[in-house]
Amino acid sequence: MLLRSAPRRLHHLRPHHLSTAAALAAAPPTPTEWTTAPVASVGAATADASLFHVSLDLSSRADLLASHVAAGQFLPFRLPAAPYPIFLAISSSPPAPGLATSFDFLVKRLPGTPSACLCDLRPGDLVHVGGSVVGRGFEVGRIADARDVLVFATGSGISPIRSLIESGFGENENIDVKLFYGVRNLQRMAYQERFTNWESSGIKIIPVLSRPDDQWTGERGYVQQNAFSRMKKVVNPSSMGAILCGHKQMSEEITRALVADGVPKDRILTNF
Repeated sequence: MLLRSAPRRLHHLRPHHLSTAAALAAAPPTPTEWTTAPVASVGAATADASLFHVSLDLSSRADLLASHVAAGQFLPFRLPAAPYPIFLAISSSPPAPGLATSFDFLVKRLPGTPSACLCDLRPGDLVHVGGSVVGRGFEVGRIADARDVLVFATGSGISPIRSLIESGFGENENIDVKLFYGVRNLQRMAYQERFTNWESSGIKIIPVLSRPDDQWTGERGYVQQNAFSRMKKVVNPSSMGAILCGHKQMSEEITRALVADGVPKDRILTNF
């Protein structure tokens, strides 16, 4: 729970209704060990403040830091008035031993949900979190021989994709990696300040806006219905891998399309 002050009344949020960086098809097991960690920083991640950066100070928890071994893993949170834990995907990359001191998260500020209260915290506030991270993350070894990798993220699903990119995925010159990132408009697009560095590491970023303003000249619509339907025509299924994170409908539609085009299902990665 939050330890700074008395908790506000919040709506219940079951694990399969998470307002998190990625929706889980089935929530990971509830932790048997809990600990507390202080907030290091909190701030808006988008121009419209629909997403927030939240960072936890784990400088005294080397064991917890060491349990983060793969991009796409989750940390359980126990928040006020929530009868179940919530699971937030870690947006920072798995730490090198002895170097990292924090975990970063991208939190959707949806009023009335437990996760939204994280956005109102201040540095030094304490939260209850699991004693270790959970989930297998993105099993990138399954697509190690791919020559073309298509990455799809919508909304706050970009959070674990940041972890993946900043852990070095895409730096292999033999792999062509394209990231389709779908949001409503640029005001809701997180991590724009990181795009230049991501592209310098070998990631081609294709923003896709479903409700852009009149000045937008890039891709419009939804990643699965517009941008992807054009792109998949020029990619060889036998050399392809895919990574999906975001809205359930997007993941399901792209998975069906890839499988129909001959991509084996075990080469389509999610983090749950």
